[in-house]
Amino acid sequence: MSSPNSRFECRWRPSRLLLAAYLLAQLFALGSWPVLDLPYSSLGMLLCLAHAAWVLPRHILLTHRSSVRGLRRDEDGWHLFSDERGWHGVQLRPDSLALPLVVVLRYRVPGEWRVRSLCVPRDSQGADVHRRLRVRLKFSRRRWLAPG
Repeated sequence: MSSPNSRFECRWRPSRLLLAAYLLAQLFALGSWPVLDLPYSSLGMLLCLAHAAWVLPRHILLTHRSSVRGLRRDEDGWHLFSDERGWHGVQLRPDSLALPLVVVLRYRVPGEWRVRSLCVPRDSQGADVHRRLRVRLKFSRRRWLAPG
């Protein structure tokens, strides 16, 4: 048997499908506020717009410096890439999903208590790269260990 290669790296770009899904959800949310006729509905609409202003550049368009755009596995464990922090170690969580249409990475940064998520849709990478990412996440040994 050959020895398993522990090195892996992939990057992704903004997804048009994720953008369309988010904009459709925002459209429904903004359209529901006037129909519901609730007090403070204008506050709800303002919160929807504030959410869009926060989420679009950081998680969907990937234009913010803190946007995560890459994943790497080496001898030291899993690392995510952003312009702000460069490559930084993370601990992948067991509830991460690797599906044919989307990969949902759940991770924790060492020293922080909260678990974060990021979505890597199929159209954000080449088909072969997305398939290799799914296979690596499903079958990688010691994938849930904290970075060393």
